Amino acid sequence: MGQKMKITGWVAAGAFAGVLTTVSLQTVARGSLAPLPLEELQQLAAVFGMVKSDYVEPVDEKKLISDAISGMVAGLDPHSQYFDKKSFKEFREGTTGRFVGVGIEISQEDGLIKVVSPIEGSPAFRAGLKPNDLITKIDDTAVRGLSLNEAVKRMRGEANTKVLLTIFRKDENRTFPVTITREEIRTQSVRGKVMEPGYAWIRLSQFQERTVDDFVKKVEEIYKQDPNLKGLVLDLRNDPGGLLDAAVAISAAFLPENVTVVSTDGQLAESKSIYKAAPEFYQRRAGSDPLRNLPAGLKTVPLVVLVNEGSASASEIVAGALQDHKRATIMGSQTFGKGSVQTVRPLGPDTGLKITTARYYTPSGTSIQAKGIVPNVLVDESAEGSPFAALRMREADLEKHLASGQGPESKDPEREKARDEARKRLEEEAKKPPQDRKVPEFGATDDFALAQALKSLKGQPVLVSKTQIIVDNKEEKKDN
Repeated sequence: MGQKMKITGWVAAGAFAGVLTTVSLQTVARGSLAPLPLEELQQLAAVFGMVKSDYVEPVDEKKLISDAISGMVAGLDPHSQYFDKKSFKEFREGTTGRFVGVGIEISQEDGLIKVVSPIEGSPAFRAGLKPNDLITKIDDTAVRGLSLNEAVKRMRGEANTKVLLTIFRKDENRTFPVTITREEIRTQSVRGKVMEPGYAWIRLSQFQERTVDDFVKKVEEIYKQDPNLKGLVLDLRNDPGGLLDAAVAISAAFLPENVTVVSTDGQLAESKSIYKAAPEFYQRRAGSDPLRNLPAGLKTVPLVVLVNEGSASASEIVAGALQDHKRATIMGSQTFGKGSVQTVRPLGPDTGLKITTARYYTPSGTSIQAKGIVPNVLVDESAEGSPFAALRMREADLEKHLASGQGPESKDPEREKARDEARKRLEEEAKKPPQDRKVPEFGATDDFALAQALKSLKGQPVLVSKTQIIVDNKEEKKDN
């Protein structure tokens, strides 16, 4: 029986080697890489056969191959990824801004899930959920102890299915159940408002397929409310990025026509590109410029861009373009430093490969990778400073991160010292009552960084950070 299993395993290994050889030939035909070495292919096939025939219990062949591909890609850098059927679906939802769920923006508070805001028109909105409501149970599962991602997965599901949420409303001091029917949700990546006469704030939380259209709509609303805008704050804090064409479009909304927004460079000819502030570089439909109805004043209105350690990828492209062309003052903290391009290639009807194919460069030719955008004005997140900023992960902290390609990276002992101090402060902060630990929401009246941005637009003195460390690829420096 054992011998029969081994023979079967080697037959499977032979078939596997045949598949890999075919892939190798296809790769050669594509003209991008040399043929894969046969000796290593045979080793991979041999391991596959041994695991299939000798492992303590039967293993699924498809899972073995899927895991092998995942491991191969994961060894490249933190952003390359193999998508199986489930993860490919989730990825598509993230870029389209569509998913099936109840329609709430959430955060965590004291171990529970807090409703930041119900999405207008969503099932949660119609069910009467309000900001600051706390979700204590999802169906029969207690929320305390669940991660934010686990809670999200439990609230999402198939369209027209029901989920029971148990809500605690603090201001009414009562707990009550709400049954909500899931449906397709379109997320809102753009928020904005007139902060005071003459000054407005627009926040982009992600660059999705709908972001440009929603941005145009929000700008039109603001200019209708206040046609004589004297200053605008574009808030990209904690914006993890998204679609390149959306970033080019948002940059083009503020820049002169045809100036360079970003360039890319990689191994493939198609990875060597220059993207400019012109419709052909961002429009999704031929002959249709989504920016055509923007008020002309947007090209010249004084502009401040807010960024922080959570601003990554597409948001760094926008900040870098507006900074290099001296169109905006960049304020906040040094950005995340994700300056690499990922291309998604379908491997079948429901699987795919996201692979890093190039680096991003600002219009001046500076690599964003593992460095990020250094603001013109360093500003803290609160009047007391940014006590926990040093604990936030940046691209340069990620294992196997891609180098900038513009010189060696330097070690930063000052940053490690700052992290130790931040950990101690965090321990003390955790001892405080929950109500004393709340961080002001972006766009709120007590949003310190936003207040400094508005002061800058008015020509008033700004409280500049005295403690932030700038991470540089070639030298270490401290702002004073």
